[in-house]
Order: sequence, then structure tokens, then C-alpha cells
Amino acid sequence: MKKNYIFALVTVLIWATMATMVKILLSDIPNLQTLAISGVFAFLFLLLLNIKTGKVKEMKRYSVKEYGVMAGLGFLGLFLYSALYYYGIGQLSSQEACILNYLWPMMIVLFSCLILKERMTVLKGVAMVCSFLGIVILSMGNGEAASGNTTLGMMACIVAAACYGLFSVLNKKADLDQNITMMVIWFTVAVCSFGVGPIMEEWVPIRGMQWLGILWLGVVTDAVAYLLWALALKGVKDTAKIANLAYLTPFLSVVISAVFLKEKIQWQAFLALVLIIGGILLQNVCERKKKKVAMKELC
Repeated sequence: MKKNYIFALVTVLIWATMATMVKILLSDIPNLQTLAISGVFAFLFLLLLNIKTGKVKEMKRYSVKEYGVMAGLGFLGLFLYSALYYYGIGQLSSQEACILNYLWPMMIVLFSCLILKERMTVLKGVAMVCSFLGIVILSMGNGEAASGNTTLGMMACIVAAACYGLFSVLNKKADLDQNITMMVIWFTVAVCSFGVGPIMEEWVPIRGMQWLGILWLGVVTDAVAYLLWALALKGVKDTAKIANLAYLTPFLSVVISAVFLKEKIQWQAFLALVLIIGGILLQNVCERKKKKVAMKELC
């Protein structure tokens, strides 16, 4: 169990850099071009990792249907999710996009109850309502920090969050080896991006430091972080406990965007974060008290 939390916390630290990095890259490089190249880097890194660890030998034990499931998960959870999220970052400030994106842990809890039949408690409901209120308050902002179509950007981030929340639950239910699954998923992302990208966008040459930025996205943010997150969710009875840790990322991301992008921290963004994190902390504190009471009654 401790290992799961370590995986989740490392993932949170890595993901905190994502919105700022993508915001910097997307000022010059089209969304799907960024996703296509970073997807290739992620696939190659995971392929080398699986060869080194011997996991690649296990690929032959999976059927065509199971590889179809992996590809479907890749299309839903990381191609659609990333394409929509990158679009949202391009339309909004990085802090607004990141906060909206972090509806996905709430989506994990919701889909876990609907698909995995995990119990929906009152406290989980309170946390979800607080998260929803945070999004409502964020949507009331004046939009001065946004760089494009605010409404479309917000819708893209919310749909992206739903895609990733559903992906996380379906991936857990599929119960496939995550090293192989994530490798196939990023291969799918790269193929879809290369297939659709040149039709929808005008791709540009990649220069100098841009390669380092895409390499960071592909290897660290995509391959390492998403693999660690998938492993963190495996073997956990209550998915909400791990999913809640993801709410630390917006706090860190807002600070990083303020430092590197010089974005002003809006009061709406701060209040939205307080509501989102406050709901999660309330749930965790109350659950601990409930366990203590139950232990005392047993004694």
C-alpha cells in the first residue's frame, strides 16, 4: 500500500510541470504535433524499459482482443484526453486549464461507483460537490488571463477530465500488465496523432530547446508518470484514496505557472483550489475519525 502512495506522489510532482511545459511548447508547435512526437518518445522509452526488464516476452500471451482493449484505452484515455487538454491549455491560462483538468480524480470516483460498484459514501459526495463548486467559481472569472476562446477551452478540459477518469477505471477493470499496456497505449496515441494531426494542423519544424521540452513530455510526463499512476491504482480497494492525492497537483502547477509564465494567480483560481482540496481533506479526516470510532467499539 505504501508503494502505491509513493508512485502516486511522484506522479503528482511530475504532472505539476505539465501545464507550464505544454503552454510554452504550444506557443510555437501545434497541439497534435506535440502529442505525436511526445507519444513516440513515450513508446520508445517504455519499449526499451520492457526489453530491459524482460516484460516484452510476455507480449505473446495476450490475444488480439486484449491488444484491441489496450488500443481502445489508449484512444479514449490518452489520445482524446491529451488532445482536448492541450487544446484547453492553448485557449486558457495554464492555471485555469490545470484546475479544470483536475476534475478527473472526481470522475474516477464517480466512474468507480458506476462501473466497479465501489460504495458512494456521503463524504465522497461532499468532496465531489466541493469540486463542482470550485469549477463553477472558476468559470465566473473575468477571463483576462485567457489567451483564446474561454468557453471552448473550459469545455475541452472538462471533457478531457471525463475521458481520463473513465480510462483510469476501465484500465483498472481490464487488469492487464501495465508496463505492456502503457507501451501499447502510447503507440496508439502516436499513430492517431500522426494520422489526424497533419490533416487538422499545419506542422512546423522543431528547433533546439523545443526538442528537450518534447522529450521531457514524452519520457517523464507521459511514459514515467502515467505508468506510475496506473501502477498506483492497481491493488487498491478504495480508488478514491489514491485519486485524492492528485488534487495536490493544481496547487503546485499554479505556483510553477506563476514563476515561469508570470501568470497572476486569480482569486477565482485560488478559491476554486481551496474548495477542491478542502472537500478532499474533509473526506480523509472524517474517514480517519470513522475508523477510530469503529476500532474503539471493537475494543
